[in-house]
Amino acid sequence: MKVLVTGGAGFIGSHLAEALLARGEGILVLDDLSTGSLQNIIHLMRRPGFEFRLGSILDMRAVDESVAACDVVYHLGAAVGVRLVFEQPVRTMETNVQGTQHVLDACLRHGRKVLIASTSEIYGKDAQSGTGRFREDDDITIGSSMRWCYATSKALDEFLARAYYADKGLPVVITRFFNTVGPRQSPAYGMVVPRFVEQALLGRPITVYGDGSQVRSFTWVGDAVEAVVRLMEVPAAEGEVFNVGSEDAVTICELAELIRGMTGLASEIVHIPYEQAYGPGFEDIHYRVPDISKLRRTVGYAPTLSLREILERMIGYTRERLGGKVQETVG
Repeated sequence: MKVLVTGGAGFIGSHLAEALLARGEGILVLDDLSTGSLQNIIHLMRRPGFEFRLGSILDMRAVDESVAACDVVYHLGAAVGVRLVFEQPVRTMETNVQGTQHVLDACLRHGRKVLIASTSEIYGKDAQSGTGRFREDDDITIGSSMRWCYATSKALDEFLARAYYADKGLPVVITRFFNTVGPRQSPAYGMVVPRFVEQALLGRPITVYGDGSQVRSFTWVGDAVEAVVRLMEVPAAEGEVFNVGSEDAVTICELAELIRGMTGLASEIVHIPYEQAYGPGFEDIHYRVPDISKLRRTVGYAPTLSLREILERMIGYTRERLGGKVQETVG
C-alpha cells in the first residue's frame, strides 16, 4: 500500500510517515515546508519506498496527482501554531479550509479513504468552566477574537469531512489532537513544552503566558501516531470524530516547575501578559483536557508514557540538539 501524508515534513506528520514506513508502507509526503522542515524527514529520504514532493495543499493539481498516486490519505497539512495563527489569520483560514477542500475533492474523485487531522482548539472557550473533560459530542463555544480563526477553520474542516461522508459516502476519519509532544517539535510556533525545555536548558527565564493556571494534558507523539493508524484500520471509525490525547491534567505553572526541577537548572519562572506575548485581543483556553473513552472503546487506545516520562525524553532530545549551549546543572 502507498500512503499520502500531507504536511508530512511537520512534527506529527514526520513521525507518522516514519511509523508507516517502518510497517512496510510506501510513503509520499506532500509539504510546502512553510511550517514543516526538510530536517524532519531527511533521515527518510534514502529509505526505499519513501518519496518527498514539494508542493502546497492549495495547489489543486499537486493534491490531485498526489492522491491519485496513493491508496490511503492522512491529511495533516495545515497552518499551525498559536503565534502564526494570531499573526496571519488570512493565511490560516485559506490554508486550512481550501487545502482540506482540495484533499476531500481529490479523495472523492479517486475513491481514497482519508483521515482529517483536527485539533482540541475546536472546543473553544471551555463552556464547562473546567468541570469536566471534553467529549466529542460537546458543544463548541468560539469567541470573537481573531485568535479563534484557527479553531473556526478546523471546525469547518470537520463539517466538510462529515458532509462528504454523509452526502457522498467518502470514508473519512476525524481526529482531534490534544497537545502532542515529542522530538522534532519546534518551540518557534508557541508550543509550550519544547519552549520551556529549551529555555531551562539554556539557563534563560521560563516564560509562562498569563497567570499559569491554564490546565492542559500532554501526549507522546508515538501514542498519537499509533492511535491514528489504528483508527484508519477500523471501519467503525469512518464518519466519526475522535479525541487523541491523555486525560492526565496539569497546570502550566506546574509544568514549568516540573521542567525546572527535572533539568536541575535554576531558571527563573516569569509571567508574561498575553498582550505582550501575542498582541492585544488574545484569548486563551483555560481548561483543555480530553475524554478519550471513545478512542479507547474503538481501538483499545491507552497512552504509554506519563508526563514525567515524556519530559525526560524531551529534555534528553533537546540537550542533544543544543549541544554545547546547554548550561551546567546547579549544585
